[in-house]
Amino acid sequence: MTQIRKLRVAAYAVVVDEGRILLSRWLGPDRPMWILPGGGLEHGEDPYDAVVREVFEETGYHAAVDALLGIQTVHGPLDRDGEEWDYHRIRVLYEAHVVGGELTFEVDGSTDQAAWFALDEIPEEHVESVDYALELWRKRPADGRAPSFT
Repeated sequence: MTQIRKLRVAAYAVVVDEGRILLSRWLGPDRPMWILPGGGLEHGEDPYDAVVREVFEETGYHAAVDALLGIQTVHGPLDRDGEEWDYHRIRVLYEAHVVGGELTFEVDGSTDQAAWFALDEIPEEHVESVDYALELWRKRPADGRAPSFT
């Protein structure tokens, strides 16, 4: 069987305000999971522009980027509807803050809700990139890699 090689580059925002984090609910293949607002880059798009666009699409908020926190790379097999992928995900992780807009849910997209959660009450049903990004946000490692995940 020929294995499909797939590369996905995406940009995500860690938006924390008054001890709360903004998350989107991703409609994943198995079940809905909470994720950072963000998503895949369009061809030719800068990650900085992509994260601003994606935050707005998924949450209704206009965001300003404050800092590049780091980059997460995940590589390994993935089964997609019986097809085996050699899947490489690169996630560009930014710190951002809300500068306008109002909480709105994405329609006909990869997410269906957005919500603020206390940092100590993040739902159990979240993807591991939330933990990775929060470690970057808290520890600010100079190399942009979360120590617990390396």
